[in-house]
Amino acid sequence: MRRDQPNRVVAAVALSGLALTVSSFTPLEAQKNDAAQLQLTSSAFAEGTSIPARYTCDDKNVSPPLKWNGVPPGAKSLVLIADDPDAPAGTWVHWVLYDLPASTTELPEDLPAEQYVPGGAKQGLNDFKKPGYGGPCPPPGKAHRYLFKIYALDEQLGLKPGATKKIVERAMEKHILGNGQLLGTYKRK
Repeated sequence: MRRDQPNRVVAAVALSGLALTVSSFTPLEAQKNDAAQLQLTSSAFAEGTSIPARYTCDDKNVSPPLKWNGVPPGAKSLVLIADDPDAPAGTWVHWVLYDLPASTTELPEDLPAEQYVPGGAKQGLNDFKKPGYGGPCPPPGKAHRYLFKIYALDEQLGLKPGATKKIVERAMEKHILGNGQLLGTYKRK
């Protein structure tokens, strides 16, 4: 064995590690990073603050009011996904809404948990196996983060009501023009 061979092995391992890192970056994530930024807000809670109990399983469990701006020109539809990345079994999906007209700028509080939303939008299945919004309901202990994410797309997805987050995200690939996010937290005693 020549003296310079260990360096070749280290270089090959380093390069393969780089290749693994690059390949683990999904096309959807890359597209989100290149997209225009939408601003997503709620009159019920501010970025990074606690979500009021009214919007959780501890109270009325209704969807919070949401408002956004910055939808880029050429957008044909919007997608809204809310999930909890801190759930014990992995990310828990609380809301999937898609084919919302791009001209829409807000959702009222307590959007009905039905397959269709006025204006033609469709609601997917959350991880409670129901259409529409299912509020935060973490186990007692530390606070969980809840990410409300909005995407502007260059087309309608055309999926039937009841699609899962995974199906919607797959259909969104290569169609994201812009996105935004609102973070809320919730802790049960």
